Amino acid sequence: MEGVWTLLSFGPEGWGDNIAKGVLLTVTLALATLPLGLAIGFLVALGKRSNDKALRLAANIYTTIFRGLPELLTLFLVFYGAQIGLQKLVHLFNPDANIEINAFVAGMVALGAVFSSYASEVFLAAFRAIPDGQYEGGHAIGLSNGQTMRLVILPQLIRLALPGLSNLWLILLKDTALVSVIGLTDILRQTGIAARVTKEAFLFYGIACLLYLVLAMLSSIALGAIERRTKRHGVQR
Repeated sequence: MEGVWTLLSFGPEGWGDNIAKGVLLTVTLALATLPLGLAIGFLVALGKRSNDKALRLAANIYTTIFRGLPELLTLFLVFYGAQIGLQKLVHLFNPDANIEINAFVAGMVALGAVFSSYASEVFLAAFRAIPDGQYEGGHAIGLSNGQTMRLVILPQLIRLALPGLSNLWLILLKDTALVSVIGLTDILRQTGIAARVTKEAFLFYGIACLLYLVLAMLSSIALGAIERRTKRHGVQR
């Protein structure tokens, strides 16, 4: 038992520092990806509701691609494929230039694309749940389209979409484990290195499981509090 605590301790003899850094990177990546995915997902949902056929087609193609591709393949396409494409493009102007895509940015973009494709469907369902009379009422009192969206529709949209987005956040948190394959030292990579070096695979992968479960539980508590608050505000309105 003493050996276990030594392995998990902080300092030169233990792996606690490395695992803590992995937790920080995992949470940072998820939090950085969330606003990107939400923003793109919302815009894609608006595109699907657009009267412009080209916009609707583009939005549907976007969601079909990123909902259909495995997340790991999307990550490889962004990290390796985009890097090769940019390299060839830059070489047209400067043959000696060398382009490297940051692994964190690649992970954020890939996970954001997948998250946004699913988030767009959540937003779209929330839009459909809002009666047309809400739009008409906003226009009737002299609000512009933008004001109607911001003051009337968005508060209801957030409340309706929040349960679905909460589930997507938990999925995103787990999907961050994929970035270990492109060299980012997240929870899975740090515990994997520790497992290989110490030959204590069960211990360190068990720690990884525990950490992901703790993050999921904390997220569920926070999201539950947010949902209750939005419901109270909805009742007060």
